[in-house]
Amino acid sequence: VQLEESGGGLVQPGGSLTLSCTTSRSLGTFDTVAWYRQTPGNQRELVASNARSGSTDYLYSVRGRFTISRDNAKNTVYLQMNSLKPEDTAVYYCNAVYWTNKGWQRYKNEYWGQGTQVTVSS
Repeated sequence: VQLEESGGGLVQPGGSLTLSCTTSRSLGTFDTVAWYRQTPGNQRELVASNARSGSTDYLYSVRGRFTISRDNAKNTVYLQMNSLKPEDTAVYYCNAVYWTNKGWQRYKNEYWGQGTQVTVSS
């Protein structure tokens, strides 16, 4: 399974960017898709997630500014980022998870994109 991200770049504070993540496996088969971000020296943090049920969750600092969505027909997950701040600068990673059962055991199948740089600076 491959996840290919695009849409990162340099943007001024207050600006907007939309990240895209296209999967090689049917998007509808994933239980959860998400965006994470990471800055040098820090752990990767969950920015936004979207479950197959449609429920979403956001990092507190991005609520009201970022929106995660998925288009199953295009096998693509989006992260719309508005009102960007310098502290949003990071490498953003797409993540996709589906669970499988074998007997009584449950297995997590998790995939990551290669990351795309978002820089918010004047």
